Amino acid sequence: MKYEQADIPGKEARELVAVGPAAIEGLGVTRNPWEKLRRFTDARIAQGRSGVSTPTRALLEFQLAHAEAIDAVHVPLDIDSLQQRLSELTHEVGRVNALRLRSQAIDRMTYLQRPDLGRVLDEESRQRLVSSRVNPQSAVDLALVIVDGLSSRAVQDNAAPFIECLCSRLNNGDHEPFSLAGLSMVEQGRVAIGDSIGELINARCVLVMIGERPGLSSPDSLGLYLTWAPRHGLRDSRRNCISNVRPAGLSYDEAAERAVYLLRQARKLNTSGVALKDRRQSPVVSADKAAQNFLVK
Repeated sequence: MKYEQADIPGKEARELVAVGPAAIEGLGVTRNPWEKLRRFTDARIAQGRSGVSTPTRALLEFQLAHAEAIDAVHVPLDIDSLQQRLSELTHEVGRVNALRLRSQAIDRMTYLQRPDLGRVLDEESRQRLVSSRVNPQSAVDLALVIVDGLSSRAVQDNAAPFIECLCSRLNNGDHEPFSLAGLSMVEQGRVAIGDSIGELINARCVLVMIGERPGLSSPDSLGLYLTWAPRHGLRDSRRNCISNVRPAGLSYDEAAERAVYLLRQARKLNTSGVALKDRRQSPVVSADKAAQNFLVK
């Protein structure tokens, strides 16, 4: 494309003719002085403006993120592919065939409109889970449950590598080991469905890995919900949450470290939720140090 000086008046036109089409990209965009901070966050800050409007590039990026968030909610979980990834894990918990279960939400639209149905197993899944127990009378320490939730992408991408990190840390060291139940994978499920699963298989604790509601910069965020003594009907205050597990968020290693700490404390204190805190780090603010703004050096 050829640009003529008459098309763009003044000094900008002369500069454009001199450097070529690449100069068009930033032409007419007023840059934001905080633009350099964008490398530290995925948040939509310092995008600049074009007149009184959003620059075209920023608008297109927003529309793409919105489309990815919609896809994360509506694209179904590829359970066969996930099962294949789990079978390649080095730890034995991933090499067993995960039990495939469903909630009472019969399709995606029902799931989105009726959250209550996503918290309960359908009758076929309930019977399959009960019949899968090897020794119904003996308790198991931990049940791992994978749930598609509101982002199939989060589960598809992050569940297997997180389980790998979790199991590599769980029974290391001098701590009392955890006995593990087989994996369960639930379609059209909510967080609370893990309570019923844990109760039915007589698990002392359940850890639910679920796709979180996608944001416009995080369509792949995996959430972890830990519940001690799970049973149907528990309130959310009985759970501990570890959020934003993904490559661009909380790393698998850090998430596994937090989860193992909370699991050991839950067993020690015989509780979870608001009564259980992550006290691995207790930063103390020193009064003799002046507060500093990271923007000012």
